[in-house]
Amino acid sequence: MTGDSLQAPLSKAAVWAGRVISGLIVTFMLFDGVIKVIKIEPVMKACVELGIPEYTIQGIGIVLIVSTILYAIPQTAVLGAILLTGYMGGALQTHVRMGGPVFSVVFGALFGVLIWLGLYLRDRRVRALIPVRGAAGVIG
Repeated sequence: MTGDSLQAPLSKAAVWAGRVISGLIVTFMLFDGVIKVIKIEPVMKACVELGIPEYTIQGIGIVLIVSTILYAIPQTAVLGAILLTGYMGGALQTHVRMGGPVFSVVFGALFGVLIWLGLYLRDRRVRALIPVRGAAGVIG
């Protein structure tokens, strides 16, 4: 990481777009984790149909909640993004293995991209690690 890339100003629009995307991710993932922890019947049924043992669903929900909280905290957001990406990869693989609908696979992949896009737009450290260059130079 260069000092210049860490000092480069972030546009307010990009930062707010990142916050909105990340906020939507956090809201959805917390909801998904909570409904697993409290064992809502349709969730339990769907998980069992996907081949996920019932006794693991609460633990998966707890891991999801912890990972999401880490993502929401600026100092641990990169770790949270890595953990959430792994979670989404596992969900995607489960749907592929079970021959699930294309929507489920695309949804998981799209969420993985949105996790990092939200973080990229709001965190200059991530921008420094992943410089994206457009026709006019660095984007953002």
